[in-house]
Amino acid sequence: MRYADRLDLQRYLDRLLSRSILTEEEQEAILDLPCHYENVRPNEDFVGLGEDVDQACLIVDGFAGRFDQSANGARQITAIHVPGDMADMHSVVQTRTTSALQALSLTTIMRIPHEAIRSAAARLPALAEAFWRDCMVDTAILSQWVVNVGRRDAKARIGHLICEIATRLKAPMEEGVIRFPFAVTQHQLADATGLTAVHVNRILKALRDDGFAEVVRREVRILDWQGLVEVADFDRRYLQIDVPPHDRPRILAVA
Repeated sequence: MRYADRLDLQRYLDRLLSRSILTEEEQEAILDLPCHYENVRPNEDFVGLGEDVDQACLIVDGFAGRFDQSANGARQITAIHVPGDMADMHSVVQTRTTSALQALSLTTIMRIPHEAIRSAAARLPALAEAFWRDCMVDTAILSQWVVNVGRRDAKARIGHLICEIATRLKAPMEEGVIRFPFAVTQHQLADATGLTAVHVNRILKALRDDGFAEVVRREVRILDWQGLVEVADFDRRYLQIDVPPHDRPRILAVA
């Protein structure tokens, strides 16, 4: 084990700070978490279904998918995790996994011991609250994914997923175009949206022909953000990004 590159942990800290107010001491506790790094090949599981785990996984680079599967082995992706996500913080309090994690592309993860996270949260209660709030955002995302599969048409499903990932990555706009890397295959998109790969291909072509977005060489280019938002029925509020300070309550220390 070695101590993490603080820049990698800073990305996770930035995610927490977008929703929670943390003191300098609390921020340092995040940046000082011990870890070890692991590179995971595409389509390789790094947390197994039903596994007992004692570490949480921070995504450093690449994309990871959370999935469950039926008795016959058919998989459904229920979340896509991007750099800066602690993909299984909930495992700190529920160590036997009820879903699994797989690298969707070449992915670098950071494994952080549960013991270190529990110790930091016990010593600094506001950290426990920040972790809790972060898990609640994951729950809000899952809820939107259920609506996506159950109530939106195919074009809206793909469009909503593109809008969500762009927002979570804080993808920049350059010359009117929002760009971000997206090394996810059409088969993986199909598993995330309840469509077939053939249907995903048709929808991506339709989004391109309509001038909304295109996927070119493992990169998404959003050409008409507002148009895509309307087609996708996308409302970013569920992501709780950049919550105003007055809406970030803290646990008060007990005297």
